[in-house]
Amino acid sequence: MLIDTHVNLHGPEFAGDLNEVLGRAREAGVSPMIAICCKLSDFSAVSAIADAHDDVWCTIGAHPHHAKDRPAITAAELADIARHPKVVAIGETGLDFHYNYSPAEDQYASLRAHIAEARITGLPIILHCREADAQMADLLEEEMEQGAFRALLHCYTGGEELARRAAALGAWFSASGIISFKKADDVRAVFRDWVPHDRVIIETDCPYLSPVPKRGQRNEPAFLPHVADALGALHGWSREETAQRTTRNALALFDRIGVA
Repeated sequence: MLIDTHVNLHGPEFAGDLNEVLGRAREAGVSPMIAICCKLSDFSAVSAIADAHDDVWCTIGAHPHHAKDRPAITAAELADIARHPKVVAIGETGLDFHYNYSPAEDQYASLRAHIAEARITGLPIILHCREADAQMADLLEEEMEQGAFRALLHCYTGGEELARRAAALGAWFSASGIISFKKADDVRAVFRDWVPHDRVIIETDCPYLSPVPKRGQRNEPAFLPHVADALGALHGWSREETAQRTTRNALALFDRIGVA
């Protein structure tokens, strides 16, 4: 069994064949899957997919691109939504200073509200970080001093410093199809040298970032075994061992899976 810890299923890319996509995932040994909420207004669509499928779970959160939509959202408001029985994590949220679709002050305010929500609910928080390694490391260290929470740096493409500092705080890391890309030697080096084996998981981030050998195609959960193979190649793990390790780690992090 492989767990796809980050799928984006509610958009137009899967509107015409979602059931077939999920069927192919299960045939490939990928189940369960975690459907990600990146925009608060999308939660009803995301949670509806989770409600309709026993092996699909979901999250509640606002991507940094959408932090400007509701910058004053409170932890209590988010935690109330997170009572939904299929919600297993907070996010994705974070910092993105590449596109700057939301002002930095709105991104920080939203992220801190999500972290406070993670403390209230006890759920893990899924973090997006792009061109903000130092800022994310500083914020995580500051916030951890205010009270512990479980953090996942999803689709990790950051550098060694953030990996080292986040790992010291107990963070998890997820590998996406990027780990299989020909020019991603720096990403592979971080996963090989800095990511703890008991805190590494895998994802597709579909419909984006199709792994080798599926480059150029719409990504889908059925392609997750290729991500597993790329991660396993770094450590000399077989696909079976990679599946066992990443599944065990994912269930430890997303420990609400199976409760509803």
